[in-house]
Amino acid sequence: MAKVLAIANQKGGVGKTTTAVNLSASLGFLGKRVLLIDLDPQGNATMGCGENKYDLKFSVCELLLGECRLSDAIISPEAVLIDLIGSNTNLVAAEVALLNGQDNESQLKVLIKPILNDYDFIIIDCPPSLNMLTINAFTASDGILIPMQCEYYALEGLSSLLETINKIKTTTNPKLDIFGILRTLYDSRNNLSNEVSLQLSQHFSDKLLKTIIPRNVKLAEAPGFGQSIIDYDPASKGAVAHLALADEIMQRTQ
Repeated sequence: MAKVLAIANQKGGVGKTTTAVNLSASLGFLGKRVLLIDLDPQGNATMGCGENKYDLKFSVCELLLGECRLSDAIISPEAVLIDLIGSNTNLVAAEVALLNGQDNESQLKVLIKPILNDYDFIIIDCPPSLNMLTINAFTASDGILIPMQCEYYALEGLSSLLETINKIKTTTNPKLDIFGILRTLYDSRNNLSNEVSLQLSQHFSDKLLKTIIPRNVKLAEAPGFGQSIIDYDPASKGAVAHLALADEIMQRTQ
């Protein structure tokens, strides 16, 4: 049965979508069956998989609105060895509908239940804010992977996210927990990065992943070519780090 992981951080610019795309691609490269769900109306994860978000026949929007079947929404991009449910700005309409519907926080969980045995991992790229889409992702997930940039406001943003997780645990998903905290955009030459990393290690030792994603030019370039880092430059530090991340996550889920 699939391990469902939401990639989330209410603070933007921390490498959330970069993590979602490249972790999914790395797991696929290592032979795992992966479905990536782009739950962000910006559709960046969709574009990062080489798909034009404006050309989607069916997206997660139509799926949530009940306007297509699950099998219609799942596509297999040529650029990555995974399946994808894409997204675009139409998803805003689905968010509005969810606000007015019944059992709206469990819609995604119900939709993916029939395919849990078809995948090893289902990765959900969440929007960088707490809204009904994020609540759906958290309700459907086994755990949350939190990408964090080691900077001044990082810990403050993490505290806010932990409050959200606790609220979901007491309402729609009692089993929800932090799967792991991932340090991203890391620069070992930066004293602040090292200091925040130390604080994370002290406060979240069991949740802090050993893998660290470095600040890497190739990682920043890859989305512009519609490729994961695994395809764009498999020898880069970014690719090596994400393969290590995939391996660590596979070990944690055994």
